[in-house]
Amino acid sequence: MTEAQAIAILCAMLGGEAEHRAPYSLHAVDSYVRVDCITDTHAIEIGLDHTRGAYDSLHQATFNALLTGRDPMVILIDTDNIESQYEYQIGAVARAHGVDYAVWDEHFLIRWQMTAPFRARLRPKS
Repeated sequence: MTEAQAIAILCAMLGGEAEHRAPYSLHAVDSYVRVDCITDTHAIEIGLDHTRGAYDSLHQATFNALLTGRDPMVILIDTDNIESQYEYQIGAVARAHGVDYAVWDEHFLIRWQMTAPFRARLRPKS
């Protein structure tokens, strides 16, 4: 599973908007960041558990939360059922600074995506 696939699945599960653009200006130059997933309450950064780039998730979630007026959240996708040094460190720092943090299992996300059509058929028709 790629990070982009995880973002699409998780954001759909959470009822958010994937790849939300949050604008800001610096020295009269307009710019933006992409928030992996934005919900009514959170600016969420999603990362894979086995990459050094996951460390950036804390920074991105916090900055994105400031721009959007939401709470920061980091979600790591567990790909191997082993708590790596990245997961451990990110979780510890997130908790120390009041950033919401969660780890989701990659296989659960895949199963959820695969069964989406069946769940849709069970919804009451309006």
